[in-house]
Amino acid sequence: MSVRKLKPITSAQRFRVVNGFDAITTDKPEKSLIAPKKRSGGRNSQGKMTMRHIGGGHKKKYRIIDFKRNKYDMAAEVKTIEYDPNRSAFIALVEYQDGEKRYVIAQNGLQVGQTISSGTSGVAPEIGNSMPLSQIPLGTIISCIELHPGQGANIARSAGTFVQLMARDGKYATVKMPSGETRMILATCMATIGAVSNSDHQLIVSGKAGRSRWLGRRPRTRPVVMNPVDHPMGGGEGRASGGHPRSRKGIPAKGYRTRTKTKASGKLIVERRKK
Repeated sequence: MSVRKLKPITSAQRFRVVNGFDAITTDKPEKSLIAPKKRSGGRNSQGKMTMRHIGGGHKKKYRIIDFKRNKYDMAAEVKTIEYDPNRSAFIALVEYQDGEKRYVIAQNGLQVGQTISSGTSGVAPEIGNSMPLSQIPLGTIISCIELHPGQGANIARSAGTFVQLMARDGKYATVKMPSGETRMILATCMATIGAVSNSDHQLIVSGKAGRSRWLGRRPRTRPVVMNPVDHPMGGGEGRASGGHPRSRKGIPAKGYRTRTKTKASGKLIVERRKK
């Protein structure tokens, strides 16, 4: 992974930092694994705007990702490492021994030609391999974790994220999340060895407002310049500070906890994330 700082030959490129894309091996996706992706522009079925700041953007096609990794005890060879416009992480095209091809989230250090596999037994804890938490050595860096067995990965899927397996007790494994939260997950849930690829994603600087438009993001009006009728932070004479940061509906934005106190999974959280 690397980033490039561009020469300031235009004002838009003065501060721009782009991804080097060193890990990418092809720019042509696998046709059998892409699907159309429609844009709503933030409008509902009546054409009325129901979500603000959405619209425009470059056309995309969705890459069908295998989050379940449920083709057990069969080795797969990594064919390509590819860019995915729908997520911050890179993806890998793998081909199984029976000829089936699938996209998976690429881990840091995954190479073309490498063999990966998934299963409940006989799988080595090596980068790219997927196995239950009960089989992974303690202290291992993992990603793409299930919250419920068979559900498919939904934790630590974005660029550069990882989770550390801390302990096991009975049917639960204790993991430390990217947020700093420590929680218990069923040991039968699957996880992939290694941190997610494209860890330099956080260093990228777009350089100009137009790049946000390419991503489908429309301009956003700051609450402090609105009128009191439009936002709790609006109004005041001159350049008023706006008061306490809060949402349009009045919910505080910094430090206010919105998690339901009676949520059933709350008992699985060992230590809350830091404020």
